[in-house]
Amino acid sequence: MTIEPFKQDREKTLNRTLTVWLCRIAGLALFGMGLFYWARLIGVFDGPLWRFDLMPVWWRFAAPTLAVLYPVAGIGLWMLASWGSVIWVLLTLVEGTMHFAFPQLFGADILPVSLNLTGLALLAMLRIVAYFESRRQS
Repeated sequence: MTIEPFKQDREKTLNRTLTVWLCRIAGLALFGMGLFYWARLIGVFDGPLWRFDLMPVWWRFAAPTLAVLYPVAGIGLWMLASWGSVIWVLLTLVEGTMHFAFPQLFGADILPVSLNLTGLALLAMLRIVAYFESRRQS
C-alpha cells in the first residue's frame, strides 16, 4: 500500500480549503465595500461625495455602478459561484479605469484596486494549482 494517493488527496483538499476561505473572506470584504458605496449614495454622512444629488456627474455614473457590482461579486464569491469571480474582475477593471485613467476626476486611490488585484492574483494561483493537480491525477 502506497502513501502517494493519500498525499494527493490531502493536497487537493488543502487547495480547495484555501480557495473556499479566500472566496469567503473576499466575499465579505466586497459586500462591505458595497455597503460603503450605498452609504455614499443615500447620504449617511455630510460631504459633497456622500450624497448622490451633490456628487459631480462622473461620480453619479461610477458610484451606483460600484454599489451594485461590489455586493453582487461578494454574494457570488460567498456562494462559490464562478460568476462571482467574473464580476470581481469586472469591478476591478471599472475601478482601475476610474482611478488610473481618470485620476483628475476620481483621485488616484490605489488601495482598493491593489487589494482587488492581490485577491484576484491569489485566486488565479489557487485555480492554476487546482488545474495542474487535476491534470496530474488523470
